Amino acid sequence: MLCGFWFVLVAVSVVGRLWQPAFNVTPLAGAALAAGAAFPSPFVAVTVPLAALTISNLVLPGYSGSWDGLVMAAVIYAAFAWPVLLGGMVRNGRVLTIVGGALASSLVFFLTTNFAHWCLSNDYPHTVAGLLACYAAGLPFYRWMPVGDVAWSLAFVGGLAAFGGIATSSQPISSHPANAA
Repeated sequence: MLCGFWFVLVAVSVVGRLWQPAFNVTPLAGAALAAGAAFPSPFVAVTVPLAALTISNLVLPGYSGSWDGLVMAAVIYAAFAWPVLLGGMVRNGRVLTIVGGALASSLVFFLTTNFAHWCLSNDYPHTVAGLLACYAAGLPFYRWMPVGDVAWSLAFVGGLAAFGGIATSSQPISSHPANAA
């Protein structure tokens, strides 16, 4: 079941990222959160957002080959890998926990990527006012991201819970009967 779930998460994330990148309503954070809840190994779980980003980046415009472009790419990959760490918290299947994890994922992505853009570019002065201007300029891109992250997180984690793929109590996921053998 988990192998199939891995492929579903990656495939839906790739299609979702290619389908609506302008609105930032993509399933990446939800998939990473669900992967963190479903897979006993965080190393396996983190491959979900990393694979989805890598595959979708084959079609989408890439990062420049410069040092700054590579650093920005690393920040983006890390920001989408971070929700995997929250996966353990959403294993309980509580709606508020899932929503909180999704909103935290959106906020971390917004804060880290805009901070990196401010540091790496000359678009804004490297002052507190420049940083705030950079964050203000990023708000239109952030507007729908939390909505998408919450919706996709609820869908993925809820679907996983419905099919018995996560523990519904405090037991570790690897001891759940659906994951045995």
